[in-house]
Amino acid sequence: MAIDYDLVVLGGGTGGYVTAIRASQQGFKTAIVEAEKLGGTCLHKGCIPTKSFLKSAEVFQEIRHANEFGVMVGEPTLDLNQVLNRKDQVVRTLYQGVKHLVNQGKIDVYHGYGSILGSSIFSPMAGSVSVTYDGEQENDILIPKQLVIATGSSAKTIPGMEPDGKKILTSDHALELDELPQSILIVGGGAIGVEWASFYQDVGVNVTLIEQNDQLLPGVDSDIAVEMKKRLKNKGVNIYTDSTVLPETLQIQDQCMIEVNTGNENIVSLSSDVILLSVGRKANTMKIGLENTDVQLDDQGFIQVDQNMQTKEGHIYAIGDVIGGKQLAHAATYEARVAMEHMSGQQPTYLSDMDIPTCIYSEPEVASIGVTESEAKAQGYSVDVTKTSLQAIGKAHVNGDAKGFAKMIVDKETNDVLGIHLIGKGVTELIGQASMARYFDGSALELSEVIYPHPSLSELLGEAALAAEGRNIHG
Repeated sequence: MAIDYDLVVLGGGTGGYVTAIRASQQGFKTAIVEAEKLGGTCLHKGCIPTKSFLKSAEVFQEIRHANEFGVMVGEPTLDLNQVLNRKDQVVRTLYQGVKHLVNQGKIDVYHGYGSILGSSIFSPMAGSVSVTYDGEQENDILIPKQLVIATGSSAKTIPGMEPDGKKILTSDHALELDELPQSILIVGGGAIGVEWASFYQDVGVNVTLIEQNDQLLPGVDSDIAVEMKKRLKNKGVNIYTDSTVLPETLQIQDQCMIEVNTGNENIVSLSSDVILLSVGRKANTMKIGLENTDVQLDDQGFIQVDQNMQTKEGHIYAIGDVIGGKQLAHAATYEARVAMEHMSGQQPTYLSDMDIPTCIYSEPEVASIGVTESEAKAQGYSVDVTKTSLQAIGKAHVNGDAKGFAKMIVDKETNDVLGIHLIGKGVTELIGQASMARYFDGSALELSEVIYPHPSLSELLGEAALAAEGRNIHG
């Protein structure tokens, strides 16, 4: 059956369903094509389930140290089945919410596999979508005036270390393990690898973390990365940076055994119950019919778009992980807004990647926005850099964890805040205020003049701004 639409969205993840809802609000007849479940990776395999795991680890550790707060309890045990059940319940609740929003918007949802067609009897332009289904159901052909590609990304793997879901895992598999391993080797020390290292170490698993770059969290400010490495090592995580696994040495028996080049031809042999691959994400562009269009990919395989999220085919847009950049759910939401505003003739507000906050929900947490110190200097800025310890914040002591700091990077000439980088317990709840400051080109002076409630962790931003002004009180 051939059906006409104003807009078809290929992919129902965070960016996809937000695009569809925005379109329906503007009167577009809209459809989503989704092969799995609405909500995509973020809801079902990424942001939400992993943070549910991390919350369980946080509670486990809080109970272990409850006597420090005068609460006397016995040694806790972790019930992984209940951790999984809670994760599933959180996901189910949010999934029902997404379905309700889509239904409320009168958005048609096609649960099948979408492939983009070239010019055909259905349309002289590329962009119609053929939807195929499991089973014998006949294909549907959707003919949109505009198409948004929001097919997301999937976990990269390493040749010679193909995941089997039992001994060699991706983060998708880690969310479904029915028992904790005694030991795990995590390949990749980016945000995902660090979050998993934090979770497993906090629930009693022996963790080894390997990163090929010379610091954990590549791209994060170096002072933050150094602090994270120190904190994870203090927990007991065995960390190798500037190191590379040698896939050809992999042996899988009761344990996984592999050699790692730690530099200068120094080879170490490591073993663990399982290996978790955390080596980045690749764009889901295969088998979606891009070859039938003029849509172009960059050298990393991501779809190329302009500031309006348009591809080379003006009526075809792309958003989210499939275009690279900051592969974050809130980035996809922003991109959805830009695409829809441009599509409907409005003037979008354009933000750069530096205006998009990044959060890592490990213990300790990391939150940042703007440029790092090295990036600021490379861009030719003359900067003032200050670091303010959480030791200066009363609420951090009340919470029982005053380790960590805020780092603020300020342009000497304009006093504008170029970057704010935080590490410590609860800092992911603070970065929204820093994001607001960046949006309005806030200065250190303006941030220092804001009244912050006491006691609260938000005072860390005020103290950091005062320090940048040379007027620090507690820091």
